[in-house]
Amino acid sequence: MNLFCLKLVQTIFLIYLVLQVDQLVCSKEVVRCIQSERTALLQFKAALTDPYGMLSSWTTEDCCQWKGIGCNNLTGHVLMLNLHGNYDYDYLYYYYYYGGGNRFCIRGDIHNSLMELQKLKYLNLSRNDFQGNHIPSFFGSLRNLRYLDLSYCNFEGDQIPIQLESLLHLKYLNLSWNYLDGLIPHQLGDLSNLQFLDLSNNDLEGSIPYQLGKLTNLQELYLGRKYEDSALTIDNKDHSGVGFKWLWVSNISSNLVLLDLSGNQMVDLPSNHFSCRLPKLRELRLSYNNFASFMIFQLVSNISSNLVKLDISFNHLKDPPSYDYGIVMKSLEELDLSNNRLEGGVFKSLMNVCTLRSLDLQTNNFIEDLQTILQNLSSGCVRNSLQVLDLSYNGITGTLPDLSAFTSLKTLDLSENKLSGKIPEGSSLPFQLESLSIASNSLERGIPKSFWMNACKLKSLDLSYNSFNGELQVLIHHISGCARYSLQQLDLSSNQINGTLPDLSIFSFLEIFDISENRLNGKILKDIRFPTKLRTLRMHSNSLNGVISDFHFSGMSMLEELDLSYNLLALSFAEKWVPPFQLGIIGLGSCKLGSTFPKWIQTQKYFRYLDISNAGVSDNIPEWFWAKLSSQECRTINLSYNNFKGSIPNLHIRNYCSFLFLSSNEFEGPIPPFLRGSINIDLSKNKFNDSVPFICANGIDVTLAHSDLSNNQLSRRIPDCWSNFKALAYVDLSHNNFSAKIPISLGSLVELQALLLRNNSLTEEIPFSLMNCTKLVMLDFRENRLEELVPYWIGSELKELQFLSLQRNHFFGSFPFELCFLQRIQLFDLSLNYLSGRIPKCIKIFTSMTEKASQGFAYHTYTFQKGSTKFSFAYELNANLTWKGVEQMFKNNGLFLLKSIDLSSNHFSGEIPHEIANLIQLVSLNLSRNNFTGKIPSNIGNLASLDFLDFSRNKLLGSIPHSLSQIDRLSVLDLSHNQLSGEIPKSTQLQSFDASRYKDNLDLCGPPLVKSCAQGKPPHEPKVEIQGDEDLLLNRGFYISLIFGFIIGFWGVFGSILIKRTWRHAYFKFMNNLADNIYVKCRRWLRG
Repeated sequence: MNLFCLKLVQTIFLIYLVLQVDQLVCSKEVVRCIQSERTALLQFKAALTDPYGMLSSWTTEDCCQWKGIGCNNLTGHVLMLNLHGNYDYDYLYYYYYYGGGNRFCIRGDIHNSLMELQKLKYLNLSRNDFQGNHIPSFFGSLRNLRYLDLSYCNFEGDQIPIQLESLLHLKYLNLSWNYLDGLIPHQLGDLSNLQFLDLSNNDLEGSIPYQLGKLTNLQELYLGRKYEDSALTIDNKDHSGVGFKWLWVSNISSNLVLLDLSGNQMVDLPSNHFSCRLPKLRELRLSYNNFASFMIFQLVSNISSNLVKLDISFNHLKDPPSYDYGIVMKSLEELDLSNNRLEGGVFKSLMNVCTLRSLDLQTNNFIEDLQTILQNLSSGCVRNSLQVLDLSYNGITGTLPDLSAFTSLKTLDLSENKLSGKIPEGSSLPFQLESLSIASNSLERGIPKSFWMNACKLKSLDLSYNSFNGELQVLIHHISGCARYSLQQLDLSSNQINGTLPDLSIFSFLEIFDISENRLNGKILKDIRFPTKLRTLRMHSNSLNGVISDFHFSGMSMLEELDLSYNLLALSFAEKWVPPFQLGIIGLGSCKLGSTFPKWIQTQKYFRYLDISNAGVSDNIPEWFWAKLSSQECRTINLSYNNFKGSIPNLHIRNYCSFLFLSSNEFEGPIPPFLRGSINIDLSKNKFNDSVPFICANGIDVTLAHSDLSNNQLSRRIPDCWSNFKALAYVDLSHNNFSAKIPISLGSLVELQALLLRNNSLTEEIPFSLMNCTKLVMLDFRENRLEELVPYWIGSELKELQFLSLQRNHFFGSFPFELCFLQRIQLFDLSLNYLSGRIPKCIKIFTSMTEKASQGFAYHTYTFQKGSTKFSFAYELNANLTWKGVEQMFKNNGLFLLKSIDLSSNHFSGEIPHEIANLIQLVSLNLSRNNFTGKIPSNIGNLASLDFLDFSRNKLLGSIPHSLSQIDRLSVLDLSHNQLSGEIPKSTQLQSFDASRYKDNLDLCGPPLVKSCAQGKPPHEPKVEIQGDEDLLLNRGFYISLIFGFIIGFWGVFGSILIKRTWRHAYFKFMNNLADNIYVKCRRWLRG
């Protein structure tokens, strides 16, 4: 019994002990982060700007639970800081126009408090924006780091900090895609554990240090640069014998798997310069260099027999000698030879590279027939292995032959070539083909049904920018026979396909459908359906009609882009309809949306592009819509050509909408300042009456580059607050009611390229400050009340000027010879002023008017900077000209092809300079309504491009030059109201003009005038007295008489005074009395 009690007591004690220990353990606090490290992280956060809330979780007590932070579970020390953004530089241009992507990043300075994280092993700050900052040197104190990624961060600096040499445990270092310059520090060679090193796409210069050869554990090395040549070169100092320049590669050869030396100005090398072996090398990048010889293949084969991927794009390679590279390239799978100078011989050389899966030959000089090219390739074993073939951007001819011989082919790109004609019957696609692009060729007519028989795995099909025709319903039926369950992308845009829209729901997996810019017509049926997985639907620029209702979009929860613009469609949705999708791009321009603002747009939270222009809406815009401009997703909004009314509220928000088009509506009242956040804003053709709040708002604006406020009701003075704008390149204030002087602060717009102030009531002079705007291309001050001499500095300072119009002002004085310095001038209009004098002969140096206009030169661009990244956007220039008696607007190519001089309706005199005939590309010349005398220049026929010539209402005399009849393009000619004589030269051209074009020239005769020339001879020219030198008033006799008269008159008076004393005293007494009388009378007058 005692023994039992003892055991019972022991058992109870053990249970109690276990419970106490368990309680003790459970009551103990969970390990949390170190307080000093938490403080350091908060200091780091405080120095940053976090517009996307990446650090929003950094508020709780335990920093180990914060997003991007990893800690040691036992000690609580921070081991990982992973704050990479996704600032996608590859799509920034697209982003700023259309927007897109879930973009997030942090900005600002990197605080040195991170030095507190001494246990940190992993640091990733890539794809953020630290614009203007250097890579912090204190990173060198984080000696436990194994991983450091600072790529895509906008770092700048003279040199990579040498303090990084202290990171002896580092295995991964990525500093790519920054703006680092200077030399590569040789101290990086001391990081003996490094396995990955990426310094590519910076501004580094000098030699690649040979000390990198000490990195014997290195597996991947990136020293290349894309898009332009690097300033890096291979170290060519002879440290230890011939070929030392590659010794650093030899030392690290044992483990190197990838080597990127693109953009390093390398040229063809003898094989002994690269005698080292890299046995594990599988990928070699040599793009953007200066290789020209195919011996590079021999050199590469000596380096490694295991090479899988080789990139020699963007070099100068020409066709190889006849050689079978299948002998030396026994493991190669991917070969990029794009952007070289290759011709057809390369196909035979590569046909037996039996392991080749991907071959990129885009942008070379192939002009052969496609069938010949494919036959050469299919003659070898490569036809069985090839999966990807890119022949785009060449000059390949012929049509599309049968492709079934390439049994493994999955991707074929033949876009941007010169393929033409009809695809022949019997042609078919390979069984394995997944992607086919034949865009931007000249293929035509229908596509045979046989072409699609094998296309059961086709995922992407691009037939855009050809001339295919036929009905859409037939084409869809043929494609859907085998590809209905595989097709994901179908682009039929920019063809001549007709018919109406069929039901597309048979394509179960279709995500992108583009039938824009075709000839579709007819009514869209009420019961057709779209695929439920559709993400992009583009049908713009057709002639479809009918009503689109909410039924058509049922179940389409994945739709992101909808473009129905430029059709004859009407949209009719239930008043409380909530779309199943969230659109990013909404294109409904020229669709009929009804008179009220579409309420369903309020449900679209993330749209970045909205076009409801010309949609027949005549409502007030609700305030909730303006608030959407504060969304960081918003990029382009086009509400133009409607009847929107009312004023825009003065909201206290930041406008993120880069492109805002509100023109041709009925907006009124003041322009609110929050609209300034745009890059391009068009408020023209409205009823705004006050620009002061917009132009003179507090703060500096660094975004607005293009501002069109023309055709409003803006009045009084132009606000003098332009120094607030740092990026303005285009300003249009024309067709308003501005008066008074042009503000001086406009001269602070040093980026200004176009200034349009036409049709206002501006007075006085053009301010001198505008000479600071040296980038000006267009200056249009026509139809104002400016009154001064034509400023000489326009010619001496604004040398980029191409379009100058001072028409219909009050300018006076002569033609400043400095204007001849405008060598780029294309439109020169000083008409309807009070200018006089002669036209200087230096007008012949209007160089642009002697050169043929370049096609496609229709747009100018302005540059906008976001952070350290620059974006270029195109804009249109336009000019009003009185062309063939009618006021016309010229823009785009019409303006850039026009080269015109208009000096009409002034008081110019003298002869028309013969030098004007040197401007051989001149299209329009108007010197009418002046006082020109003398003859028409005999070499006027040199102006072979002339379409318009008006010399009417002058005092020209003599005969019409025969050379004028050689201008076969002349469609308007007016020589009336002069003193011309003689017979009108006989030609088809001159006789085709109406007789009124020659009237009031009394001695002019011959067709088309009724007056004939006597006996086939012209009557005598009117005798005009032209005095020779001997009859001129200021001849030699005049000057002799002047000298004698001066001597007699001067000495007759003053000689007598000098000789006779009494006369001298009387003369000076008279002068003293006269001076006293004048003084007294002036004093009395001043006293009143």
